[in-house]
Amino acid sequence: MLEMRPDCERCGADLPPGAVNATICSFECTFCTECARGPLAGNCPNCGGELLPRPTRAEHLLEKYPPSTTRRFSR
Repeated sequence: MLEMRPDCERCGADLPPGAVNATICSFECTFCTECARGPLAGNCPNCGGELLPRPTRAEHLLEKYPPSTTRRFSR
């Protein structure tokens, strides 16, 4: 199950579980599409992996499988 991190690790933009503008790599590093397509050029700066659209989580599963609340953005 994906951790569903709540923010872009590069710019801090909010990325709730239903966000369609979230991307992840195979290690679940999370970035908004603006950062992923722009400065990061589709590659994770942490592991070098490809950034792909993050799937959304069905709303009826959020209570049983809540998203992470730990923010990863650091200046």
